[in-house]
Amino acid sequence: MEKRDLFGSRLGVLLALAGSAVGLGNLWRFPYLVGSNGGAMFIILYLFFVFIICLPLMFTEFVIGRRSHANVFGAFRSLSSDKKSLWSKIGFISVLCSFTILSFYSVVGGWTIDYLVRSCMFQFHVNSDYSEMFNLSTQVAWRPLLFTAIFLILTGLVVRMGVKDGIEKFTKVMMPILFLMVILVAIRSVTLPGAGEGLRFLFKPDFSKLTATTVLSAMGQAFFSLSIGCGTIITYASYVNKSENIMKTSSYTALMDLGFALLAGMAIMPAVFAFGQSPTEGPGLVFIIIPQIFAQIPFGSILAILFFFILFFAAITSSISLLEVVVAYLIEEFEMVRRKAVFISFTAVCVVAILCSLSLGPLQEFKIAGFAIFDFLDKLSANILLPAGGLLFVLFAGWRMPDQDYINELTNEGTLPVNRFLLKAVRFIVKYVAPIIILLILITGFVI
Repeated sequence: MEKRDLFGSRLGVLLALAGSAVGLGNLWRFPYLVGSNGGAMFIILYLFFVFIICLPLMFTEFVIGRRSHANVFGAFRSLSSDKKSLWSKIGFISVLCSFTILSFYSVVGGWTIDYLVRSCMFQFHVNSDYSEMFNLSTQVAWRPLLFTAIFLILTGLVVRMGVKDGIEKFTKVMMPILFLMVILVAIRSVTLPGAGEGLRFLFKPDFSKLTATTVLSAMGQAFFSLSIGCGTIITYASYVNKSENIMKTSSYTALMDLGFALLAGMAIMPAVFAFGQSPTEGPGLVFIIIPQIFAQIPFGSILAILFFFILFFAAITSSISLLEVVVAYLIEEFEMVRRKAVFISFTAVCVVAILCSLSLGPLQEFKIAGFAIFDFLDKLSANILLPAGGLLFVLFAGWRMPDQDYINELTNEGTLPVNRFLLKAVRFIVKYVAPIIILLILITGFVI
């Protein structure tokens, strides 16, 4: 088996984790959920769930990954007192979850490349039929398959280079560029005439919008955006040395993810309101409404290239972390070399991604439980696998892992000065609060 790779620097760890968190969940999913769930009210709930529930869960996944220094499956086997118990096998849910997410996520990643190519060819015009353009990018057989394959090949090439020379170097370069680009687009958006209404929508809460659906949507988005339950944090944490401050690194990652999500909202919503478009467009917001807006503003063609470049690289930083979960599992559990593990993972994901893509076009009549393959895998991962993984993680860390082991990992064996009340609060949330919240999400996922 290959020697285990490690991140080379603290900055590399932080930017890799931020890259895993910052993705289509921020630029594609977050804006349309904000638009569909009452704007500022959704954001307030999202903030609550990120810092009160999800951050302690990030600590927990970091603890499991770094303490075991193993892939997500091997981590639970390593930390289980009984190597043959069911607890030692729960990591496989995360491997399956990452594989499932990547299978449909890569299809959307392909759309981002398609729209980046279209923007570079200056195809966004005032009189263009953007609904038809989106249909051509998603439903015609060859076009989405081509761009999905390109997206997966690029993802595989980075993962093939390893943790330090591939993932770390890539995210060190791309994450600062991504933040700079989205800031530039946000500045242009908020300076449009009429953009103030969009800013009020984002930041002035309307408490009449507080509904059970809004609460559950904000909770689910917090989990999805921070990759809770899919094993990417555990996998990346296993490449981190023992001197890293878990609580500080996790907190910075959550802040960067939140900051990027809010910037994405500021880049999109003010422009949507400035041009009289509906914020409740849904998943098509980024691919149907935004190109229309770029076609109508000065230097819109350049901004379109910039925006879809951001969207593509945000997507690929997350897809890299998802593929690494599967690759690490194959390397360590089946003693494969990285090159072979990447090839097998890439091939398997590619096959399912092809089916996902075709299910939006030629195979749209084929249904699983009443859903197209793409939608079925989306709902399976977001509503079932992610919360199931998160629930099992907190039950394991809260009730199977000794309190002292957990605290020792957070404090680096007592060498870090961490407030005792904070440690007790985190432990309380992990043991008692988080399981109830996640179980609620899981039950809702089955109902929906």
